Amino acid sequence: MNQKEIFSKVPQVTLIFWLIKILATTLGETGGDAVSMSMNLGYLVGTAIFAVIFIIAVLAQISAKKFHPILYWVTIVATTTVGTTLADYADRSLGIGYTGGSALLFSLLMISLFVWHRTLGTVSVASVSSPKAEMFYWVTIMFSQTLGTALGDWTADTAGLGYTGAAVIFGALLAAVALAYSFTAISRTVLFWAAFILTRPLGAVVGDFLDKPIAKGGLALSRFSASATLLALIVLCIFIFKQKPAKQGH
Repeated sequence: MNQKEIFSKVPQVTLIFWLIKILATTLGETGGDAVSMSMNLGYLVGTAIFAVIFIIAVLAQISAKKFHPILYWVTIVATTTVGTTLADYADRSLGIGYTGGSALLFSLLMISLFVWHRTLGTVSVASVSSPKAEMFYWVTIMFSQTLGTALGDWTADTAGLGYTGAAVIFGALLAAVALAYSFTAISRTVLFWAAFILTRPLGAVVGDFLDKPIAKGGLALSRFSASATLLALIVLCIFIFKQKPAKQGH
């Protein structure tokens, strides 16, 4: 088989990909908060529960012989939920705060990308077709999802922009990345990871806006009903819009 005909085990990056990604990151926030806060299990127990789901999902994803949309997005949602509770545990329970948590997680994310690139020569998602590449991919995504939660909280709370203000900021940054993709020669791999990272804090602040009390600037919606609605939208998108695996070399 020609190298360009080798398919990755992750989807092509399309508008639908980004739509589902934003829905999944928002679900990660409401779902993570539902378990740790609404069910009163706490951040540590919530992290342990979602970490087990994340590990099982990643192992299933790596064991699969080809791209499966449902399995892929289940794994993405697992990274967003464990990212939410892990970031909240680091920021609040360990007392390092949103600033410290964001700095620590950003460093871990950059280290992950650096080691991945040094080991395999590329961090392009189109190259994710081997177990080693998949391990780097999912570890990097887990760090990016956790960073997104901390960064979203820092922007909304520490920086004082509130949920809507933070959503506008991250939305504008994503728009800037989209413009750079369309009108510049900046590396597509760099732009992909920039957009991937930015969708997480956007989802985090949107999720907080949906379920936080009105007095804190939210809509005070039920975390369970918000999560169920987001999950239903994701499932509809997966079944209505057929996703194809990315091709190596594209």
